[in-house]
Amino acid sequence: MTRGVFIASTGQHVGKTTTCLGLLSGLRKRLKKVGFIKPVGQEHVVTLSGVHADKDVVLFKDHYGLDEDYETMSPVLFPRGFTREFLDGKWQIDRLREKIQNSCRLIEKNSDFLLVEGTGHVGVGSIVNLNNADVAKLLGLKCVIIASGGLGSSFDALALNKICCDLKGVPVAGVILNRVLPDKREMILDYMGKALKRWNLPILGCIPYDPFLSNPSLGDFEALFRTSLVTGEEKRLSHYRHTRLISTSVDAFSEMILPSMLMITSATRDDILRATLKKWKEYQKRKENLDVAIILTGRTEPNEKMITKLRDAGIPMLYAPLPSYKVTQMITSYTVKIRIEDKEKIHEAIDLVESHIDFEKLLEVV
Repeated sequence: MTRGVFIASTGQHVGKTTTCLGLLSGLRKRLKKVGFIKPVGQEHVVTLSGVHADKDVVLFKDHYGLDEDYETMSPVLFPRGFTREFLDGKWQIDRLREKIQNSCRLIEKNSDFLLVEGTGHVGVGSIVNLNNADVAKLLGLKCVIIASGGLGSSFDALALNKICCDLKGVPVAGVILNRVLPDKREMILDYMGKALKRWNLPILGCIPYDPFLSNPSLGDFEALFRTSLVTGEEKRLSHYRHTRLISTSVDAFSEMILPSMLMITSATRDDILRATLKKWKEYQKRKENLDVAIILTGRTEPNEKMITKLRDAGIPMLYAPLPSYKVTQMITSYTVKIRIEDKEKIHEAIDLVESHIDFEKLLEVV
């Protein structure tokens, strides 16, 4: 089989896709042709050609211009209800495994290295006998596990996932630590390195935490609240450094407004909107950009006259018919995923990951 590596993680939202974006970029600079596949996908989209494919496959194919078709890079999908159908005998495991193997063989023909992205933690898919360790075993690949950049809890999660690999006879080649706080980087590297010695595993990368990658765009908020921007649609991919729930007096608000601020306030607070527009005009006179966005909340819909004024000023606004505290709660607990159209974030992720991976060591151990 072509040289390759299976990228797993200790859980969901650990940064597997982000890491794979950087891995593929770095590998392509060191090897003639690198193939990519996500054998098992859970979250899929429908492409313009009507093909159902894992959303990460669509992202990778679009960004890197990969030659293989969607069906080959995304051979097996677990849509809603798949588990029940499998347990009812409507799917045959041998057929699913055959699809994965055939897809890998097609990609291998034109590749000298294969990057395989797993799904969730190593045990995901166990109920249908096709977890990440099963797939890595099927393809004859070693596994690299991505873990959050902590110490005790991160190592505990690594232990659970390594056990799953051990049970299937899948060698773990190394560990990549992701989202490591910069001020704890040296400590984490030292002590995690000591802990991993018991398994004789190297740390292949230590990726620092980048707040920008966790910062939602307005497009993310559209998806979160299942709505569309009412004004400022052209700023769908904009990000904001500050998020504030505005429930104070208009005088206090006028003192706290900052550039690059996302404001959350009730749709009935026309006084807040007027103050925002006043501040915007002040910045305009100084030939500066206030660069704010607004999420209006509550059961009462926004005032049409205010909507027109916000649109004329180019200030983006969306309306979420929920209480302000609920909107704030949803934003706080929201996990940002890289969107295919968010090129700035994609490039940031690639540069960050690529500069913190030891590619020579990675190629050596796999």
